[in-house]
Amino acid sequence: MIRVLHIITRLDVGGSTENTVISVTRMPRPEFVCSLISGQTTDPSPGLAESLSRPGVPWFQLRHLRRPVRPVADCLAYWQLRRAIRRMGPDIVHTHSSKAGFLGRLAARAAGVPHIVHTPHGHVFEGYFSPVATRAFTVLERLAARWTDRIITLSDEEARDHLRRGVGRPEQFVTIPSGVELDVVSSASPTRLLAGGPIVGAVARLAPVKGLQYLIDAAPEILRRCPDARFLLVGDGEMRPALEAQADAFGLSDRIVFTGFREDIPALIAGMDVFVLPSINEGMGRVLVMAMALGKPIVATRVGGVAELLGEGEAGLLVPPRDPAALADATTALLQDVPRARALAEAGLRRAPRYSAKAMLEALAKVYHEVMSNGRSG
Repeated sequence: MIRVLHIITRLDVGGSTENTVISVTRMPRPEFVCSLISGQTTDPSPGLAESLSRPGVPWFQLRHLRRPVRPVADCLAYWQLRRAIRRMGPDIVHTHSSKAGFLGRLAARAAGVPHIVHTPHGHVFEGYFSPVATRAFTVLERLAARWTDRIITLSDEEARDHLRRGVGRPEQFVTIPSGVELDVVSSASPTRLLAGGPIVGAVARLAPVKGLQYLIDAAPEILRRCPDARFLLVGDGEMRPALEAQADAFGLSDRIVFTGFREDIPALIAGMDVFVLPSINEGMGRVLVMAMALGKPIVATRVGGVAELLGEGEAGLLVPPRDPAALADATTALLQDVPRARALAEAGLRRAPRYSAKAMLEALAKVYHEVMSNGRSG
């Protein structure tokens, strides 16, 4: 039996939460016994508590573990983590995300945990913080990597991004794409919220790093060439008022619909005609896996592991980030060229099974066995 304690900053809606919950709840028992610590979760994924309680996963929330940098709260979170880790006595501590990744690894090392694994779920080196803050976080990542047996990246490119910044050693990295429950996704019936012409859709947290402002910038040109198009932006977040104001300024409030948070993401993607991911930074893009599994033509920015996921353009058109003109050209091309769009969609259907939850769990079990067979981490 291998006891694994997962630590994540928060379990709000998003790919890192979905990945972590699958990792905690679906590893084979009794070979692996998993538990979970998170910070306070203000925007939990639907059915989160039930997902954890059904398999009987112990879940502890720490009040002081928060995403913003707060020196006093961060110190308190460190002490809470250290006490909890000593009490629970895991064989492996597996941390997720940036804040929990540093504090959790520091606490695990201080508590004498024999093995430490970390999944960044992307990285914070681009699109999140100021240059000064980014340099500080990079230094912390370099330090924490010294205490880590394995760093699990979602793509090979993410591993290269870490190494280019001096974080970790090549032998520490292993790529495990974030797994998606493909059976659930592919069985979804289409929901079309907009009547009329083709739907150009995006699913994302409404935050600057997701680049939706550039998609709205591209919308007037797309509509000039494809006047019947409609835009469906699924998700919520701090940028929603600014994005809605941007759409209003273009006079497109009747063409760009913001749905807010939705639980029926696969059904909404199934009802789209072109799926767009305009992110500035992206670890992998789980929503792209959903779009591929649903046979949707894709336009996405060449950031993080996106190009790798799409087979360097085999399953979607790749454009530079922060480039509305390129987004408009690529999206229009797929709206106007149905055979090309269909070919990309069919390629996506063929690639999607590589990113199943089952494949992720098998790879994760292999990593745990490897670190357990090695000596104590540094």
